[in-house]
Amino acid sequence: MIVVFVLMALVAVALMAGAHYYIWRRLVRDTTAAGGTARRAGTVVMILLPVLTVAGVGVGRAETPFVLKQILGWPAYMWLATLLYLLLALLVGEAVRPLLRRVLDRRAASREAPETAPVEEPATVGAPAPSNAPAGPGPDAGKGADAGTDTAAPAPAPSRRLFVSRVVGGAAAAAALATVGYGTSNVLRGPSVKRVTVPLAKLPRAAHGYRIAVVSDIHLGPLLGRAHAQRIVDTINSTSPDLVAVVGDMVDGTVADLGSAAEPLAGLRAKHGSYFVTGNHEYFGDAGEWVDLVRELGLHPLENARVEIAGFDLAGVNDIAGEEEGAGPDFQKALGGRDPARASVLLAHQPVVIHDAVKHGVDLQLSGHTHGGQMWPVNYIAQAANPTLAGLEQYGDTSLYVTRGAGAWGPPVRVGAPADITVVQLASRQA
Repeated sequence: MIVVFVLMALVAVALMAGAHYYIWRRLVRDTTAAGGTARRAGTVVMILLPVLTVAGVGVGRAETPFVLKQILGWPAYMWLATLLYLLLALLVGEAVRPLLRRVLDRRAASREAPETAPVEEPATVGAPAPSNAPAGPGPDAGKGADAGTDTAAPAPAPSRRLFVSRVVGGAAAAAALATVGYGTSNVLRGPSVKRVTVPLAKLPRAAHGYRIAVVSDIHLGPLLGRAHAQRIVDTINSTSPDLVAVVGDMVDGTVADLGSAAEPLAGLRAKHGSYFVTGNHEYFGDAGEWVDLVRELGLHPLENARVEIAGFDLAGVNDIAGEEEGAGPDFQKALGGRDPARASVLLAHQPVVIHDAVKHGVDLQLSGHTHGGQMWPVNYIAQAANPTLAGLEQYGDTSLYVTRGAGAWGPPVRVGAPADITVVQLASRQA
């Protein structure tokens, strides 16, 4: 196990070093003069950035002062996002670079082509014949460059290769910064409300239209704190739900560091209360302490348990990550012995447990975990690792709904996967 970890670490370091060398080459070496101040400054920056990133990510996982995690976390994770989009933009630039050079070469060749000689007019009778003798020295003779005067030659223009490198590098940097800026604003302004209707065959007519506000992946931590939690609470309360379901990954840290950031969750308002199940990130710290805290805040933890609510059974299972602590998902405990004629809604952080839900006759599973990929093109990796990336899909007689989540993990950036809180409205087929 240690050997595998070391090998993975070496691969990660090699990839990080290679990525930064490529960016240094394209943005610094190819666009600046050798030995110049700009090149030296750019080189220093490209050395410091990966060091800062490793330090920021490292202290986030270590037992270090929380304030240090906040100070180093922002620049470290923001650079990771910028690094991704810089690499993508520069790779696109590799295709543009030869085309731009070709255009410039053609323009230069057209300027340097000799002009067509003018057609000589027939000589006029009586006109003096044109003299082919060189003109004599004019009044300014002897004042040119050969005479050692102060007439200076024009400064040479930058080479076409340098010009192309600067244009492509500048465009790539601008595109990456604009993308990261847009993605950061998507996170900091808070999640939007999404609404979806799910018909359940067993749902009684009296429960038709029941609304569950589903929120996942809040990820309170060094970067997203109390203000982020308050935005989420305000958004949920504005929908006036019948029930709130918090389906895991509420935090990235310990109760000691983040307990105060989670306090706004006590303000959640719903007719039938708020319920909580653990996600994998709760187990990065002490999941038991977080379960105790959410209970104090007025939420009801469902630890492999269920309750009867308004004509259906609401069940919840612990996250798969709890298996290492002997507290993993127990579907039999959560769903065994119930009346199969009643509709059932299961809260489970990870979509991958959908097959267990199908086996136990669950009508609807509500999950998160995927973030919808969070940052394109990472969504393709997330899609390969999960049965459903986001949205509503059917598995046998079981519906699965996956929310993109309300926060962000790692870089506080979302591109192509906007944060959401989903109001799931249950529909009775008897209505």
